Amino acid sequence: MTANARARKYEPRMAPETKVATSAMIASLAAEGYDAVPAPFGHALVQAAQTDERIVGLTADLAKYTDLHVFAKAFPDRFYQMGMAEQLLMSAAAGMAHEGFIPFATTYAVFASRRAYDFICMAIAEENLPVKIVCGLPGLTTGYGPSHQATEDMAIFRGLPNMTIIDPADATDVAQMVPAMIAHDGPVYARLLRGNVPSVLTRYRPDYQFQLGKAQMIREGRDVLVVTSGIMTMRALDAAELLSKDGIDVAVLHCPTIKPLDTQTLIAEAGKGRLLVTAENHSVVGGLGEAVAATLMRAGVTPVFRQIGLPDQFLEAGALPTLHDMYGLSTTKVAEQIRGWM
Repeated sequence: MTANARARKYEPRMAPETKVATSAMIASLAAEGYDAVPAPFGHALVQAAQTDERIVGLTADLAKYTDLHVFAKAFPDRFYQMGMAEQLLMSAAAGMAHEGFIPFATTYAVFASRRAYDFICMAIAEENLPVKIVCGLPGLTTGYGPSHQATEDMAIFRGLPNMTIIDPADATDVAQMVPAMIAHDGPVYARLLRGNVPSVLTRYRPDYQFQLGKAQMIREGRDVLVVTSGIMTMRALDAAELLSKDGIDVAVLHCPTIKPLDTQTLIAEAGKGRLLVTAENHSVVGGLGEAVAATLMRAGVTPVFRQIGLPDQFLEAGALPTLHDMYGLSTTKVAEQIRGWM
């Protein structure tokens, strides 16, 4: 790409300030009442790359839809547009990792998990290379139907040796997971919240800091323990506020790292006699819920256990608020389900 072409490509997304904005920055979920941060992944990657020349960014024709365009604008010589070729994207990232770089490869979650899985397996995971795979549209964060809804991505990657999996809840998680991913010497798959991302966790815990492999209690409660990841942490916190009006006290344990799971914290919290509910923006097959259940069974901890998640089926297309109501992920539906189990 020539310098003039690159300037034309990114000029419409230039903001008057130093931040880079884009018309593609549309929040992937309803988050009324929360402040939003624009492109936290892109800006965090730029910040990290300013002091670490090993960081490069690659994408499969989706820079502006994974917020990697922010990095591309700041470091055009370290940005690689691979075109609509996800297998090539992952293979090139592996090659660059072999040469000492830390590649961040972005695409949609469906394309990484379904289309490029074998290349990730053989070229990245088996070699235990520090390739960071960051993917937009995880779970039910798009209404475009099964072709774009990655409802089984965590199940696919959970079985892959050497692969770390992150499902961030908000802008704080997204920004802080970037340096943690860089520091981790191995491959990482991260679900990406893109565009204007709500800031949720620090409202409840001002001192919250993302820690790789660590679950953290965001809200204490005596009656119910909701173990969550991703956008469902926000929904669980909002549902807990609704349920408190009914005298139901809900604790929310946020697990941003799906693999490795924080088994020590889970076992300790699950043994306190509360109803345990897992909530995830993923199929009930193979994700957080089943990982938690297996962990507790192996440890001999057996609370009353329920799951909130997406059904084992291909989902409908439509408006996200309608779909979240339909499949039980909205705040009111989460509250209704918990209330019904009490």
